[in-house]
Amino acid sequence: MSSTASSTDSRVSSDAPRWKAAWQRLQIKLDPIAEYLFLFAPILLLVLVLGIPIVFNVYVSFFTWDGTGWPETFVGFENYELFFSSPDLVNSVINTLMWTVAMVVFPPIAGLGLALLIDDVTGESFFKTLFFLPYAISFVAVAIMWQLIYSGDVGLLNLFLHTIGLGEYARPWLGIPKVNTFAMMVAQVWLFSAFAMVIYLAGLRSIPTHLIEATRIDGMSRLQRFRYLTFPMLRPFTTLVVATILFNVLKIFGIIYVMTGGGPFNSSETLAVTMYRLAFGQYRFGAGAAVANVLTILVIGVTVIYIRYNIQREVDV
Repeated sequence: MSSTASSTDSRVSSDAPRWKAAWQRLQIKLDPIAEYLFLFAPILLLVLVLGIPIVFNVYVSFFTWDGTGWPETFVGFENYELFFSSPDLVNSVINTLMWTVAMVVFPPIAGLGLALLIDDVTGESFFKTLFFLPYAISFVAVAIMWQLIYSGDVGLLNLFLHTIGLGEYARPWLGIPKVNTFAMMVAQVWLFSAFAMVIYLAGLRSIPTHLIEATRIDGMSRLQRFRYLTFPMLRPFTTLVVATILFNVLKIFGIIYVMTGGGPFNSSETLAVTMYRLAFGQYRFGAGAAVANVLTILVIGVTVIYIRYNIQREVDV
């Protein structure tokens, strides 16, 4: 009986490695399949949420459609020709370019200045919170606040001008074409500067202290230290700041729609605001889809080109 038990144990022990080896071989075969199965769910979600709407949007852009039924009247590239024939769309393109140039220049400069100003000062946490607070507030709330500041009757800006004896310069700032665009840019610079400040503060913390001490020992002034050490070391952070602002400003909508609605006479519209007006204001969904497609290509193209250029520049350096 003892011999039978020992033979059974030896057989089980000899079978165990074979089962283990077989299971390992099965795992090796199933691993690639499991990877694709795990990827299937997010890919399916991406297709449903983004892929189908994008394809449908491209399809609609070649039709005239009021949003009811199914698009049936094919017009080809007629909706895209509005970019060359419609004064409103031409103005929207110009305004979008103006916004883009202003936002990639002034917020990074202002954010860097704020970061350098409050870096390692007493009460840094307080100032950091104070300057970043606007970015944490709803964009709609910020737009309404600046709308009240620029108000022609009770606005704080006009009240300040009257107080210091410059009342003749008081204006209905949001009611004057082109002037209102620059007024809204000031509000947006205020927001984006807070974001840039936080990124640059993180960048300043990443600079090795021994390099800073070396510049002090070499007798460099603060300006020389900034030029030859701080600014070059912050280049990757500048890329991040500008790329993020580019991605957001090209499709800027909220602050313009709340403060002016794109007016007066569509003078302050950007591409995103024009797209909304055409699609949901005039029910010209084909024209709105065409604007959306161009805007999408513009946002992706400009952002990718900028990032690739800066990555290549870092490699060359």
